[in-house]
Amino acid sequence: MPDDIKTPPPAPGAGPEGGNISETRLADALSERYLAYALSTIMARSLPDVRDGLKPVHRRLVYAMHQLKLDPAAGFKKCARIVGDVMGKYHPHGDASIYDALVRQAQEFAARYPLVEGQGNFGNIDGDNAAAMRYTEARLAPVAQAMLEGIDEDAIDFRPTYDGEEREPLVLPAAFPNLLANGATGIAVGMATAIPPHNAGELCAAALELIRNPAATTADLLRHVPGPDFPTGGVLVEPAESIAEAYGTGRGGFRVRARWAREDGKHGTWQLVVTEIPYQVQKAKLVEQIAQLLEERKLPLLGDVRDESTDVVRLVLEPKSRAVDPAMLMETLFRATALEQRIPLNMNVLDADRTPRVMGLVAVLRAWLDHRHVVLVRRSEHRLAQIARRLEILDGYLIVYLNLDEVIRIVREEDQPKPALMRAFEGLTEVQAEAILNMRLRSLRRLEEMEIRREHKGLTAEQKKLQGLLGSERKRWDSIAAELERTREKFGSGPLGARRTETGGAVPAVVVQEHAFVEREPITVILSEKGWIRAVKGHLAPEAEAGLKFKEGDRLSALLHAETTDRIALFATNGRFYTLKADAIPRGRGDGQPVRLMLELGNEDEVVSLFVWREGLKFLLASSDGRGFVARSEDLVTDRRAGKQVLVVEGGAEAAICTAAEGDSVAVVGENRRLLVFPLEQVPEMARGRGVQLQAYKEGGLADAKVFARAEGLSWRLGDRVRVETDLRPWRANRAGAGKAPPNGFPRSNRFGE
Repeated sequence: MPDDIKTPPPAPGAGPEGGNISETRLADALSERYLAYALSTIMARSLPDVRDGLKPVHRRLVYAMHQLKLDPAAGFKKCARIVGDVMGKYHPHGDASIYDALVRQAQEFAARYPLVEGQGNFGNIDGDNAAAMRYTEARLAPVAQAMLEGIDEDAIDFRPTYDGEEREPLVLPAAFPNLLANGATGIAVGMATAIPPHNAGELCAAALELIRNPAATTADLLRHVPGPDFPTGGVLVEPAESIAEAYGTGRGGFRVRARWAREDGKHGTWQLVVTEIPYQVQKAKLVEQIAQLLEERKLPLLGDVRDESTDVVRLVLEPKSRAVDPAMLMETLFRATALEQRIPLNMNVLDADRTPRVMGLVAVLRAWLDHRHVVLVRRSEHRLAQIARRLEILDGYLIVYLNLDEVIRIVREEDQPKPALMRAFEGLTEVQAEAILNMRLRSLRRLEEMEIRREHKGLTAEQKKLQGLLGSERKRWDSIAAELERTREKFGSGPLGARRTETGGAVPAVVVQEHAFVEREPITVILSEKGWIRAVKGHLAPEAEAGLKFKEGDRLSALLHAETTDRIALFATNGRFYTLKADAIPRGRGDGQPVRLMLELGNEDEVVSLFVWREGLKFLLASSDGRGFVARSEDLVTDRRAGKQVLVVEGGAEAAICTAAEGDSVAVVGENRRLLVFPLEQVPEMARGRGVQLQAYKEGGLADAKVFARAEGLSWRLGDRVRVETDLRPWRANRAGAGKAPPNGFPRSNRFGE
């Protein structure tokens, strides 16, 4: 480089490579860029337009297929070709996302009114994916054709594509209420949308109501639109008040249940068959979920589940037994599985000004009708311009027929026939002169003149009609109403238009106890004298008790029939109550486990009795010194391993008796072999304490106590026999008496149970 040529100094703020560097706060730079990203996501990706109900990718797919002339009457084309056109011309994103959007628009179980008709494997309700795009083919469905109606008649605006080489529509004309009919879902930055599908016939009826009565309320429209209409059917069980609030505010949700029926078999057997499942639930995962809960024993009323589906959903549910109530069985499944789903409603859309906002049902339908009004006006003006151009040419043709010889002379003799024609016939425009010069000789026949006059008359009548339409708002809305009637007849009737989701309102409540979700299995709890506890499956018969084996020197202390869902209460000599979950007790053929390892029980303390805890029961508690009271079962229960002190024992006494307080009389017998009978009402009901004196002793203490019904008499077991004493007058007295010798035949052990 010559010395006299020098590089100019960098400009202020310029970087080392010549780029401009400007200082800015990091917070400002981040907020500016994040806002731009958020707006791009909201407006160009995630939220649908309220006018046509489409996101940009869906709109570009439909328009690209229209450009490829894939009309419903045309042949199919490979999806790869469609995706390639969309990606190359309109949507510069990944081909996988474009193909996924195309597939979803063709799935009959995903879209209530598919915009695309597919040929090949487009997935199924089990959740299986569609085949690769090189294998599948597609074309537009009739619904998409209605969405495009008038697109070539200046009905909507176009804009340049991302590279400026093509043009794409800002919105489709949308002669079909696609937003609500097919619904939409999307997640943007800071906002989301979730609109379930609806019935097109009902939407058209509601729109007609809005045309007839512009002041119509949400309640007025709900007479026509009772709720969503899902492509997979189901039963809508949302209360009417909740539905009205959701449509009024644009936010809410709908509970949808599977449709089921009972099928009776031989010998009184039956099974339940599910024929419709909630929207967007994958059937294979649903069956897997039910099977998993069945394996975990969380569906005790269900015996088995089978999937017998073909192209029609058929899930077979077999009950555990014939005694199960079908409604109860289904209620447990609705609460535990995806057979009941809550479908959200969040009508957050872009309005006509491309502003995101949440709209109610009235606002959404009004926005669509306003769009149809704009489309009608623009199409009418476009058609009027076409008619005016054509009438201008036809007027020129008529001049030819009135002056045929002169026109022919000018064309043959003049070097510049166009100016000559315009000079010869005053009022002839340049457009007319050009059209005359372009006429063919065969058009000069008489028959052609008649056709031109007939066309001129028809166009003039159409022009007058369109001018009257544009001049009267009432006529425009009447035209839109007639169009809605045609749309309702085409898409709202027949198999496609029939409502699929039942709208029966809120279902009657079915009371399901908590234990209905847990497997209930009968067991027998066995406690030995040395404090070893275990459980065996089933309820042991009395003759089976003799076969029980224990450690050497140990024997049976108590045996209790229970179920795995029960709570077992244990009363110890220290006056404390302990509780164990039945399914936590060791099960098997072994010796079990020492109670002291499961509970904080002292080495000197022993379990006096055990029973199945039930709410609402009452028990008579007594210590060896003859003191006691009545306690409610709610005061005995505890989850602490240390138990709960209920009966207070003092002076070397210990808890001796815990018996059910079912009756009106109490019988107590002491170690001194004295029997006393007194009314139960003389024993107070307490939550904790020592109680009152039940029987007085000079020596010894309490041996046993029993609560019984006086009318039935006092019974006790003597060997294999049960003896009943009904005449208890010799032993009847007040509480705290000494008592008298028991009747002949009373057990020498001084206990009622032996």
